[in-house]
Amino acid sequence: MKIRDSRRRATLCLGSALAAVAVIAGSVAAPSFAAPPPSTPTTPFTTPNTDSCPQKTRPPAPIDESEVPAPGEPTPTAPPIPTPPVGGGQLGQCGVVLPKGAPPVPPDISATAWQLSDLDTGEVLAAKDPHGRYRPASTIKVLLATVALRTLDLNKVVIGTEDDANADGTRVGIGPGGRYTNHQLMQGLIMTSGNDAAHAIATQLGGETATVAKMNELAKSLGALDTHAASPSGLDGPGMSTSAYDLSVLFREAMTIPVFAELIHTQQVDFPGYPANPKIQDDKDHPGFPIANDNHLLYDYDGAIGGKTGYTDDARQTFVAAAERDGRRLAITLLKADVLPLRPANQAARLLDYGFALPRGTSVGRLPDPDRKQPKTGAALASPPPKDQESQPPHEEGHGDNRTVWIVGGVILVLALLLGARRMSRRR
Repeated sequence: MKIRDSRRRATLCLGSALAAVAVIAGSVAAPSFAAPPPSTPTTPFTTPNTDSCPQKTRPPAPIDESEVPAPGEPTPTAPPIPTPPVGGGQLGQCGVVLPKGAPPVPPDISATAWQLSDLDTGEVLAAKDPHGRYRPASTIKVLLATVALRTLDLNKVVIGTEDDANADGTRVGIGPGGRYTNHQLMQGLIMTSGNDAAHAIATQLGGETATVAKMNELAKSLGALDTHAASPSGLDGPGMSTSAYDLSVLFREAMTIPVFAELIHTQQVDFPGYPANPKIQDDKDHPGFPIANDNHLLYDYDGAIGGKTGYTDDARQTFVAAAERDGRRLAITLLKADVLPLRPANQAARLLDYGFALPRGTSVGRLPDPDRKQPKTGAALASPPPKDQESQPPHEEGHGDNRTVWIVGGVILVLALLLGARRMSRRR
């Protein structure tokens, strides 16, 4: 009996101890696995609303001091707003712009602004806040690549520097004393968004200030009037700005350069290494290595041509890419996107699917033609015509030649009459 009581007490004590351990353990570990309390609200995802044109003039306020001008430097003014809107009146809207009768756009698109366009015809198929101004991040490297590919000798060998290697942000891996052709620098710039490659390229173009000026000059000449580059690489700086429409314009222009089209479609290449001691070129302490294209759409989307990614804290996720189906090439641009609920490449895939499902010829606007004059703001933005062309009526095909024939014929007739009158006078 005593033994049983002892066992019963021992069992009760053991049970109490285990219960106490369970309570203590539960009080410590349970919260990390428990579901949120019923009173905690969960906010469903909604696409940012731009109907009120919050970014008509400038990008959203920066979250850091990256756009504070250097001491003594002025604060850049926002580019003028063109009137009428570049590309057509519908593209002056700030919300979602769709063709008449088009279905709703795909859900789960976190990009604040986006645009679908046809690379070949220049038609804009659909858009959201197309001229709203946002930061481009590394997608501005599309503009840098266009300037560089039309200026630099791609076979020229460049020696890497400490300044290249220490460039802020993403780097492809240039090392001091490394030997790189400009073609390899372009691979590092376009495929892996190397800011060290951007620095090495800008140095050859006259330095950062001169390069930015050339980029802005080209953007303006193409009709990308919402764009102001503040750095060659896309790092945020004073006045940095672009739009979904402009990014479509810049990407379309870059795609006319075969080397650019080749590089955005390249998945992997070998990149040169560099010596541990720049004075000893045979030093192999830092051998070459493979680099891969950082655009995931290239690997996962049927018909993907390629594109360019971008990210900064102020710009958030940015993206531009293109794909081809049935002989139709469409481009998509995304600005101020987030990785939730879908990553930018997946958002681009959904919008491209939407664009390919629209009938050919669908349009809410157009990208500017290469030889199209710039629209006007309060003051004329286009270059004035040559003096010998001022005040001349436009030439109409076919009519000019007829007018010339009549003038020549009239002159001949008058001369004939005068000659005949003179002969009659002599006879008299």
